[in-house]
Amino acid sequence: MMTSSTRPATSARRPPTAAPKPRMGVLLLVLGTAVFGAFAWQMRTATGLAAIDPDVHSWLVEHRTPWATALLEAVTTVSSPTWLTVLGIGFAALWAWRRRELWRPGLLMAAMAATVGVSWILKHLLARSRPATEQMLMGPDDAFSFPSGHTLGITVFLLSLAYLVLSRRSSTARRTVLVLSAVALIPTVALSRVYLGYHWPTDVLASIGLGVAMLGVVVLVDGAGSRWAASRRRNTASIPSPAPVR
Repeated sequence: MMTSSTRPATSARRPPTAAPKPRMGVLLLVLGTAVFGAFAWQMRTATGLAAIDPDVHSWLVEHRTPWATALLEAVTTVSSPTWLTVLGIGFAALWAWRRRELWRPGLLMAAMAATVGVSWILKHLLARSRPATEQMLMGPDDAFSFPSGHTLGITVFLLSLAYLVLSRRSSTARRTVLVLSAVALIPTVALSRVYLGYHWPTDVLASIGLGVAMLGVVVLVDGAGSRWAASRRRNTASIPSPAPVR
């Protein structure tokens, strides 16, 4: 019979999570870039879904209601780049403090910072005009329209957060909340930007595709960081301890 003295020792700590495989990140990057590129091409040539942008936009404007306007104004306010930055920094700081971890919160904030830069660059490269100012319900905005910064920001934030949490061990409740939040909030923010008069439908659809591509970058960076950390742990463990001094 195996006694407690002969029972194999087990580590009290869980083994480290395996590094994400690069092909997952590459697949997301290629797929998201293809979706964004397709909508960008349609926008430039006024073909495909871009050809019916004015009709869809006009239909939403004509069917505005007080309750929908109030709800979507609140949604678009909270998902603005300014609000997302404040919420993201606060969330990442709390995450780092509670979990005593810097890598995942830092990667989330790096993704959000990259989102702002990518959005600004693409807006000025593609230079698409917004819908008419008189249709904007929350004041005029003369910035370029393609892609939608609100939609891109919430997509990158929620998808990156879901990946960084779900790729590690997490409870069923946490998984459910993250998945439902992404499924509900991303389309709602996208709808709010068109409904309130600030974007064309293909602006927000392209932004979701671009958000998927940026998630692919997050997965690739996280995988590279995880493999580097694992390699460093192995190298440290392989260094022999100094012989005791007699």
